[in-house]
Amino acid sequence: MRHLKGVKQLGRLQSHRKAMFANMLTSLFTHERIVTTKQKGRELIRFSDRLISRAKGCVDLPEQDAKKVHNKRIVLKTIRKREVMSKLFDDIAPRYKERNGGYTKLYLLGRRRGDAAEMALVELVERRVVEAKVDKADAKGKKDKKEKKEKDKDKVKDKAKGKDKDE
Repeated sequence: MRHLKGVKQLGRLQSHRKAMFANMLTSLFTHERIVTTKQKGRELIRFSDRLISRAKGCVDLPEQDAKKVHNKRIVLKTIRKREVMSKLFDDIAPRYKERNGGYTKLYLLGRRRGDAAEMALVELVERRVVEAKVDKADAKGKKDKKEKKEKDKDKVKDKAKGKDKDE
């Protein structure tokens, strides 16, 4: 019996589950949102909140403090990419300095078409949205492309009308 066992097995072996969540955590911290199934998302929230709490404890510590190094090594056991780990410690953790838990949110999206699995969006609560800057030249280029498409449609209509008249 599985009394007081804290991890959902999700029909996977321990090694597969560990690798899957490591990949999902890396993607979550890289993109700050991820679409997955509801059950995986619930477990992902547990792991991500623990890692963010560990990183948050190192926000005000000096760079070579032993506690900070220790926490980075613990996080590197799960997240294998150093750039993602540095983003977690330098960018994500300071955002949640005043927040006591609840760093991620789960939004239900409905059922997946193929197998009817419940899908969910997991994202960081105070997510940074990077807006793409549109140059005037790019906007003009898009406008020119739109006008060209309209002209092409008109030509096709004219050809169709001309063929109907000939027949």
